[in-house]
Amino acid sequence: MLLHLCTWAEVEAYLKNSKGIVMPIGSTEQHGPNGLIGTDAICAEVIGREVGAAAGAMVGPTIAVGMAVHHMEFPGSMTLKPSTLLAVIRDYVASLAEHGFERFFFVNGHGGNVPTIRAAFYEVYAELRALKGANAPDVRCALVNWWEAPGVGALSRELFPGVEGSHATPSEVSVTQYAYPEAIKSAPMTPQVAPSGGFHDARDFRRRYPDGRIGSDPSLARPEHGRRMVEAAVAGISDQYRRFVEEA
Repeated sequence: MLLHLCTWAEVEAYLKNSKGIVMPIGSTEQHGPNGLIGTDAICAEVIGREVGAAAGAMVGPTIAVGMAVHHMEFPGSMTLKPSTLLAVIRDYVASLAEHGFERFFFVNGHGGNVPTIRAAFYEVYAELRALKGANAPDVRCALVNWWEAPGVGALSRELFPGVEGSHATPSEVSVTQYAYPEAIKSAPMTPQVAPSGGFHDARDFRRRYPDGRIGSDPSLARPEHGRRMVEAAVAGISDQYRRFVEEA
């Protein structure tokens, strides 16, 4: 059940039976030679929607631009400052809490979002307490990174042993190929497996990883692998969602 495809009356009816909502959040940034710029948002949206379908949950609009300042040396990448992303998350949650939503379950597709998302949760809690005191609504927020879902890591090791890497991974590229087979890209990988390591800022990232990959070989991505990734992620995450909305 997608929020943006509902009427207000349908949302009102939903809230009589459930206070939970799935919130996909990703990023719009480079993903190597054959990865789509929208990879992180696509993964979060596809998996978030499937989690909603499996768990009977409302699914909010995808937050498609995240904190990706370290990718800004690659054309097409977009970023929000951490303070901007924090404000967006806070305002999304506050808006929906005003209508009666209380359990906000963020399905995340971008590791660079994690610190800001967690900080935003505490901004929400602090603001509600400041405004309402002991009468503040029982709002709770949870964060799940889809690639950490039960079963996903094992599947990645099975399909891409030693070459998953940490950015522009064959797992995430496979998910986008499954979601958008008409947009599959092909490009040479030089070297075949990208170097691994850290970085400091956007210029340092581009210098160390000139084609945008870190430790990965996304030429191994396949739509059928993406289907299996989505199935594994949805199975684990939908269980996590149910436990979250049911906890005392």
